Amino acid sequence: MNAIEELVESFSRLPGIGKKSAGRITNFLLKADRNYVERFGAQMISLQEKIHPCPICGNWTEKDPCPICSDNLRDQSVICVVEQPQDVSTIESFHEFNGLFHVLGGVICPVEGIGPDELNIAPLVRRAKESGVQEIIIATNPTVDGDVTALYLQRILSQQVSAKITRLASGLPVGGDLEYADRLTFARSFRGRTEI
Repeated sequence: MNAIEELVESFSRLPGIGKKSAGRITNFLLKADRNYVERFGAQMISLQEKIHPCPICGNWTEKDPCPICSDNLRDQSVICVVEQPQDVSTIESFHEFNGLFHVLGGVICPVEGIGPDELNIAPLVRRAKESGVQEIIIATNPTVDGDVTALYLQRILSQQVSAKITRLASGLPVGGDLEYADRLTFARSFRGRTEI
């Protein structure tokens, strides 16, 4: 395997990048300005040296604690529990939530050997007890594993913390047509309906 094939193979291991995209990226880098490629390479090398999980919430950060945890203007009474650090970025991009976060680092998935002990659940319980939060929003993905994790969290938290425990609503998207909804989405829409 030559250098080009090795790089294509490495890029194709990235999420959402297939062999064709990996080939395009490799060809772009071959034609790009050398300074850009060197800077890009240095950024890749230093990524794991500079970025680490926040000791409080588990989000990726360069500082301890992260900018969200250290922001006193945020609502300290609410914690939103997410699966991965990228979920924090997604929620932040909507500008609808101004509370704190807690990253689990995955979901309960017995098939892959991931149980509650492999996730950041104990630190969440400890944090919720110590900080006296009023609400914990469980924002795991609406998948089988996400739902199992949400149910487990609800059970554990309700036994140990006095905070209100909520789950993000799921269902039909705004502007969506009923004929394009899948069965699970439609069922969730009915179960999560609200009075108008």
